[in-house]
Amino acid sequence: MQRSFLDYLKVTLKGMAMGAADVVPGVSGGTIAFISGIYEELISTISGIKPSLLSTWKNDGFSEMWKELNGNFILALFAGILISLFSLMRLANYLLETHPVLIWSFFFGLVLASIWFVAKQIPKWNYKLFIALILGAAVAFYIVSLPPLSANSSSLFLFFAGAIAVCAMILPGISGAFILVLLGAYKSITEAAHDFDIKTLAIVGVGAIFGLLTFSRVLKWLFVHYSNITLAVLTGFIAGSLNKIWPWKEILETAIYGDKEVVLKEASVLPWNFSGDPQTLWAILLMLAGFLLIIVLELVANQNPESADAAN
Repeated sequence: MQRSFLDYLKVTLKGMAMGAADVVPGVSGGTIAFISGIYEELISTISGIKPSLLSTWKNDGFSEMWKELNGNFILALFAGILISLFSLMRLANYLLETHPVLIWSFFFGLVLASIWFVAKQIPKWNYKLFIALILGAAVAFYIVSLPPLSANSSSLFLFFAGAIAVCAMILPGISGAFILVLLGAYKSITEAAHDFDIKTLAIVGVGAIFGLLTFSRVLKWLFVHYSNITLAVLTGFIAGSLNKIWPWKEILETAIYGDKEVVLKEASVLPWNFSGDPQTLWAILLMLAGFLLIIVLELVANQNPESADAAN
């Protein structure tokens, strides 16, 4: 099935949504990819990047190599991610600073609905799948509850930090930005970006590419051989991450990284125990809006189905 220009425009918009999610610590772009129906194609496409593509280019030309790469999909998706990172990052940061309860409420509803969305991809549940879901939720809950490590700026550490963080970015429910904070690499990387430290950014970038190409192959293998169990674990990951995006938080510890204040430790509280204005009514309405948005997106997708393995 050939994709039209409009189809690729939709992919770009999905990329923008992924980029917007990735700039919010606690929300994963992988969750958005799953919700929007492009997750498995994304994993399959990334895992298909291999040296044999150069042979295809040499023997059959650039056009065949680009088609084998699923290049139009990659170009459309990453164009959307980059547009979002450069245009929506400031807006997202502003809203999180000025209206944190309301923004987190919307994301909470969005992610809550995504649990149902991913879980329903499994045709028949059994006790093994429920165990996988519980284990996935426990692991995610444990990760988002960990205290951060002390800062480390060694080259080898930053390489692996980039590799681990990018793996988290493509896992639904786990935030790559939050993983960087946990590893103690957030400060080094944000300072490198602020100071245009090309060497540090290159080390992190190479680590990210290594992690992305390696982990995507693992995920593809899991989807091929253990599809339902993988979906159950990912459903658990998303469920376990809900504690991180609960709107009402008591901040216990923060740190200043450059010109940014980053929360290191916080605890979820009920609205009536929140120290500020809980904005309970608006928060609930925005949770419902986020939840209903996923329902509407699914209805639209069912009316206009796209092939998950569409060719260029």
